[in-house]
Order: sequence, then structure tokens, then C-alpha cells
Amino acid sequence: MKKIVISIIICSLAVTACTDQLYQDTITSKDLSTFPKSEIELEEYVNATYGGLQASGLYGLYMPALGEIPSDNTFDEVPANDDGMYGQLDEFSTTTSNTIVSGTWRDSYQAIQKTNVVLNRLPEITYKDENTKKARSGEMKFIRALLYFNLVRLYGPVPLALGETADPNTYFGQGRTPATEVYAQITKDLTEAIDELPVNAGNPGRVIKTAAQTLLAKVYLTQANTAAAKTLLEAVVASGKHTLMTKPGDVFRIDNENNAEIIFAVQFASGVNGNNEGSAMFQIFSPSGTQSGAKGHNLPTKGLYALYTASDLRKGTYIDVTPAGIPLSKKLTLPTTVITDGGSDIVVLRYADVLLMLAEIENGLHNPTVAAGYLDKIRTRAGLTGTTAVTEEELTDAIALERRLEFVGEGHRWFDLLRTGKAITVMNQWFKDNGKSITLDEHNLLLPIPQGQRDTDPTIEQNDGY
Repeated sequence: MKKIVISIIICSLAVTACTDQLYQDTITSKDLSTFPKSEIELEEYVNATYGGLQASGLYGLYMPALGEIPSDNTFDEVPANDDGMYGQLDEFSTTTSNTIVSGTWRDSYQAIQKTNVVLNRLPEITYKDENTKKARSGEMKFIRALLYFNLVRLYGPVPLALGETADPNTYFGQGRTPATEVYAQITKDLTEAIDELPVNAGNPGRVIKTAAQTLLAKVYLTQANTAAAKTLLEAVVASGKHTLMTKPGDVFRIDNENNAEIIFAVQFASGVNGNNEGSAMFQIFSPSGTQSGAKGHNLPTKGLYALYTASDLRKGTYIDVTPAGIPLSKKLTLPTTVITDGGSDIVVLRYADVLLMLAEIENGLHNPTVAAGYLDKIRTRAGLTGTTAVTEEELTDAIALERRLEFVGEGHRWFDLLRTGKAITVMNQWFKDNGKSITLDEHNLLLPIPQGQRDTDPTIEQNDGY
């Protein structure tokens, strides 16, 4: 998917060159009634589907923020910036016209449409290598499952579109699909993807078997199916495909992307295609005044920064503070071209998460020694001694804390709070401790359905409280 973007015409003429790396193209000028009709053309569309994950509403900007800023991990430094759309998420005052809410919905369904096009056309297209054809099916099912997993966690029941849509009216009037059915489709897609995906990636950035196993384990864990989650996670460990980097500083180095700890990441590249293949995330998520156009959105809280001990190697590596004492994430690298052209990949799944999910599962199964062993792998890498937690309750808190310290800025904390049923309790206490007169209730656990979507299709009912 990186590092070079070339035109469809050149790629069609130079097939050999185009097989060396995973290219992207927006293919906005193609007519789907006549395209794609061949392996070459479908490969272009597959690559464009990966490129759809770079959209601002997805991993180009909003998804990492949606997984962090409603939680106690990050905050909005200047809520008035950008029409208050990040500030609304931070203060649980989100409106139905919030552009993050609408952008994530829109970009998710546009990417889902791309996966549906590929899956619809793939059976009729002849591939030189049937294994490649099989892999593409698995890749599209993984991406579709990832998108629906995000949607159902953010919005609750959502329309479930599984077919290629030539007419935008096709799915109007059907309303929202129950969350149980959405989860059933996610599970089906990922189960099939596990069987179809290769063990090794043909190009950096492509989905492989362990990515589908890890994502399905996370889905099962969200549904409290710990036995199924454990089986999948243990298979990832047993595969030998992944390992922890020796030092925390090695995980997010821009010259060490797609390393053995990374299971799946959305690829970005700086200095490519007129500086259009990078991300604006470094600029938007930097403290105000520290970079040109910095907005101060989604910054780590001072309370979180204080949780890192002096001996923790992640302090100063994953997270740091400005001279003014404002915390900031260091998982994104300063672009060397223009400030909006960040080349840091956005990590969606990595091996540290596998280990900490296993720690959580083993603790719930009353295996504290095994749970502590998984937890201590992360602590040891961070330069810390083994956990002192002994009881199940102590380990529950220790694992949750380690997830905060390890995954800050990666979009896990809010979903962790939702998954464990602690979002309301934890956030109400956080607001109280920080002198904010904000109180959460059940309706705050879901985003509103974008008003523009409801204006177009009134059968899509609004979430309660909006």
C-alpha cells in the first residue's frame, strides 16, 4: 500500500512493476458498469479499498480520536477549535450535525461499498494464481468486518449492506439492522477470512491470517465469549509470526514500520504523490502553538501522564510533555515535507494487545499466575518489575492500567471502557475529580446517527437522547 502511488494507466501497462508493492488509487474516474472486468483492474480496486481506510473519517484522523477522546486518556485542549467537534466528544455534548460523527459514518460506508464491489466481482474474474484470488477475498472480508465492528460499537445498530450498490436507493427504507445481526456478519466475515488469508503478506500492509484471528478475538471478547477469544489469541502466539520489539522506542519508529509487533496498520507515506499520501494527524493532535496549525485535539491528559513512573521506558517515548507541561503523544513522527503530510502508519492491531487480552482472559478464568505472566511481558519491555497484583480484582485493575499506558493514542481506551461496562462509572468519577459538571448516562455510550443520514432516510431511527 506504500510507498509509491502511480496512475491506473501506468499500472495497467506495467503489470510487473505494480506487483512489487501494494499501490493505492482513488479510481474516481472509473465507471463501475464497465470496471473492474479483469484481474489487473480488480487489483486496482482492491488497492483503492485499502486506500479508503486512509480517509479522514477512518484512520486518516477520526477513528483514533473516537477511541480515545471520550475517555479519561485524552482531552481537547481548545474545544472551540474546528467548530467544537472534538470538544463535543470530549464533553459528551455531541450533536447530530457533528462533522466527525457524519464523516466517520460516510467514509465507513464508502469503504464498505468498495469491499462489496470486490467481493461481488471476484468470483467471475479469472486470476493467474488462485491463491491470490482467495487472499483478496479474505482481505476484503477483514476490512468490511473491521468497518462494521467500528460502526456497531460507535453507533449501535446500523444498516447492514452486503451487496454492491449501483443505485443509492437500494438500501433506503430498511432502517437499522439489530446489533446481533451485525455482529453475526462480522463473525462470519472474519471466520471465512481466517481460512482464506495467507500466513505471510505479499506486500507490506496487506492483511494476513493473524490479523483476522486477532480482530475476531477482539470481537469475541467484546461479546464476552472468552473461550473463543482465547483459542484465537493462543493461535496467534503459536504462529510465531509476531513478537514484542525489544524496546518501546522501536515500535513506532518510522524506519521500522511493519515490524514483527505490528499485526495490521493503515499505511501512510510522506513526500509521495504531491504530499497527498500522508496524514494530518501529527498536526491536529499536537498541542496548540507547538506546530504550524496545531489544534491541540486528542492530547493525553495530565492525569494519564502522571501514571507513568520515572523508570517506565514509555515515558518520553510513547508520551512526553511540552516545556509548558502539556502532554503529547510521541507515536507520530514530525513530517519532513509539510505538516499535513505525516508518514507514520496508524496501528490498528499489534502483538502487545494480543498479550494483554490473554492476560485479561486468563484472569477471568481464575488463572492469576498465567495472567500475570502475560502482563509482565509488557511490563518487562517497559523496564518495569513484575506486577505486585495477586488477587483477581487487583489484576483486573493492573491489566486495565497497563492497557492505558501501552496503547495511549491508539484508540483503545474508550472501547475498553465500553466492553467492560465501566464507561459511565469511570468517566463520571473522572469528571468529578477534575471539577467538571458533566454526568454521563446510557445514551452517552453511543454516538448520534448523523442528521444528514436521517434526512435522506428517515427509517433510520435516532439513538435515544439525541
